[in-house]
Amino acid sequence: MNGPSRWSAASGVQRGADYDERWARMEAAGVSIHGEADFIGRYEPSSVLDAGCGTGRVAIELARRGVDVVGVDLDPPMLEAAREKAPDLEWVAADLRTVDLGRRFDVVAAPGNVMIFLAPGTEREVVANLARHLEPDGVLVAGFQLGGRYDLQHYDVDCDAAGLTLVERFATWEGAPWHHGGDYAVSAHRPAKA
Repeated sequence: MNGPSRWSAASGVQRGADYDERWARMEAAGVSIHGEADFIGRYEPSSVLDAGCGTGRVAIELARRGVDVVGVDLDPPMLEAAREKAPDLEWVAADLRTVDLGRRFDVVAAPGNVMIFLAPGTEREVVANLARHLEPDGVLVAGFQLGGRYDLQHYDVDCDAAGLTLVERFATWEGAPWHHGGDYAVSAHRPAKA
């Protein structure tokens, strides 16, 4: 894939290092840019798959905290920026529907609106593949904007089809309480117990 990803085309956001400038400005202004890593850290994972890792902001912060992280993304310029910032981490160029990393993780995370930037109709395949990468007691964490074509009802149905059960949901990565009618949700699903 040489052109822009569906994400960068749909979002209008620049890619790679240009994308990182937004986060650098926020951090310079005193805004915490590690809410996702803080949230994921609540589960005390030793390993995390950052699905749709982009330029690696979340993965790099988790690695800084001692977590074994693998980042997967389909957008070459975004992965190039991640590799430049953290060449010692494992960055995989692959489609989330089909990637097979040959291992399982304590947490599989899809932050940054990954679910709503997937190709329409592929969401269930992606959720199923991400679930296959979970340890039996692992957790799938995803946060995304609501109000578009792919909503929480669809996401929960797709998680259920993949054998996952909702364990908690919040309105923000900082843990604000979830309420119906909100415009963003962070959901945590675990494999259903037999």
